[in-house]
Amino acid sequence: MTLLDVDGVVKEFGGLLAIDDLSVSVDRGELVGVMGPNGAGKSTFFNCVSGVVKPDAGTVTFDGDDVTGEQPETLARRGLVRTFQHTRQLDTMTVRENVRLAAPDQPGERTIPALVRSDGMQSVERDVAERADELIEAFELDHLADEYASNLSGGQRKLLEMARVLMLDPDMLLLDEPFAGVNPTLTNDIADRIRDLNDDGMTVVVIEHELETLTELVDRLVVLQQGSVLVDDDPETVLNDERVIEAYLGE
Repeated sequence: MTLLDVDGVVKEFGGLLAIDDLSVSVDRGELVGVMGPNGAGKSTFFNCVSGVVKPDAGTVTFDGDDVTGEQPETLARRGLVRTFQHTRQLDTMTVRENVRLAAPDQPGERTIPALVRSDGMQSVERDVAERADELIEAFELDHLADEYASNLSGGQRKLLEMARVLMLDPDMLLLDEPFAGVNPTLTNDIADRIRDLNDDGMTVVVIEHELETLTELVDRLVVLQQGSVLVDDDPETVLNDERVIEAYLGE
């Protein structure tokens, strides 16, 4: 049942130990939250798992295969995708174009198929357009489909990024602070979308500082401190753990 297994991962930056012998696993179908004070190593953990940076030691295993240090695009094709704390939409493209662009293996991206415009290529284009429109509607962005991404609010950009990565049809979704800078209404909308994805069978791991929303959303919480796991348990147990209280509030 284990989909992701991180074993003894270490990552240093200029002598600063960001991740220190970190080990954590996620079972298929889980909805897991990752929390911790600033500098605890949360984003570095995601970066090591998703191939943005290569660990100095340890292994990352995804769906039974050692994927340590593989490139993000390779991991995305394997079914492991992530979003970023700061959204990375293409501002001069519309919402619809942003979502369609993420579809893998589009023959129209190659010169000869694009010139010939074969029946097969046009069939793929229709499928991509249909899937993109379904996701845009599911994330309630359909009224903004032809709007430039630069004109979206922070919360709408978070929804757009989630819709875009889902074009890859992933097995695991890593979300880095999906509620950061988002108003309460859109926060609830994003949480509902995450919950729906998990109910449909997707494995989701969420980094978040918004503890109330996170603890109500996830089944399990992993608390990091100084690059290592401090506590790994259900939300109620974690929030009542004296070590967690001290890590956040001090003695």
